Amino acid sequence: MERLGLVTGAASGIGRAITERFVADGMRVLAVDIDAAGLAALQREFADHVVTAECDVTSEASVAAACATARDLGGLHVAVANAGRGAFSPIVDHPLEEWQAILDLCLTGVFLTVKHAAPVVHDGGSIITIASLNATQPSAGMSAYCAAKAGVVMLTKVAAMELGARGIRVNTIAPGLVETNATSAFFMVPGVVEEFVENTTVGRFAQPADVANMASFLAGDESSFISGSLLPVDGGAATKRYPDLPAAFARLVAPIE
Repeated sequence: MERLGLVTGAASGIGRAITERFVADGMRVLAVDIDAAGLAALQREFADHVVTAECDVTSEASVAAACATARDLGGLHVAVANAGRGAFSPIVDHPLEEWQAILDLCLTGVFLTVKHAAPVVHDGGSIITIASLNATQPSAGMSAYCAAKAGVVMLTKVAAMELGARGIRVNTIAPGLVETNATSAFFMVPGVVEEFVENTTVGRFAQPADVANMASFLAGDESSFISGSLLPVDGGAATKRYPDLPAAFARLVAPIE
């Protein structure tokens, strides 16, 4: 039977790279995103290997519909809850609406994906969530994102406990800085990327394929005894410190003397 994988946030960045890697691994992928144009480009490139569907992971009805499509396609062997984004604001200035939007996407979206994907994942399958270095390493100005990603780690552990009786493994990947459209703001602020790189042990930032490689491992039989784990893909950044984002952004808007 051809394996089927679900990837949320599949139209760009890490999600697209995971989709591409799964296809290269011989898997068929149900790629979902709110970006219709990005999904269309994915469909054109991968034709019969990818099925696309628009899906808003903050909407339970939308996620349920995507997972119903997966059931109709024969059920899932792998599900990847990847969709997410960040925001920058000091806590005392953080608009409640923006805080809620980040938690809705980065934490509730993962919960809904696991909730509705798990019943259609075959016994012995794999569920992968995407957390972040910020799940364990705090950053000033990133309270909502840090809190949401830390929540993803604990949600993953609970899901691993609950689904283990069916042989389903649930793990989370914690990327450091990955060069994507979503992180383009970091690359536009002088000094930030250099500080990220300085605070790795390997001297570089990641490409989406680095995360996709870990997802491929967790999707396969080689990881059959790994569950409830957080697997960093951060170049060793967790051993050091996070860049001083408030100082970097302050330099960006400082008046020229």
